[in-house]
Amino acid sequence: MNLKRQNSIQPNMTVLDIVYTFKSTEAIFKKWDDKAGECICCNSLFDSLEVVAEKYGIELPDLLADLNRVVENS
Repeated sequence: MNLKRQNSIQPNMTVLDIVYTFKSTEAIFKKWDDKAGECICCNSLFDSLEVVAEKYGIELPDLLADLNRVVENS
């Protein structure tokens, strides 16, 4: 069983949980800052990905794909 796949990022996880568990994901959140119009890690650290996507008008499947891709490749 692939441990990284088992630990894949889910929509109910908070930004803090994701960045703490998978340090490499911080770069992905920075990439999405432009779309959000502010620093996601600074302003939504305790929000779930579902809340982040709704708050900033981000497509949740796209954000999840980006985050899981970096986790799988690290």
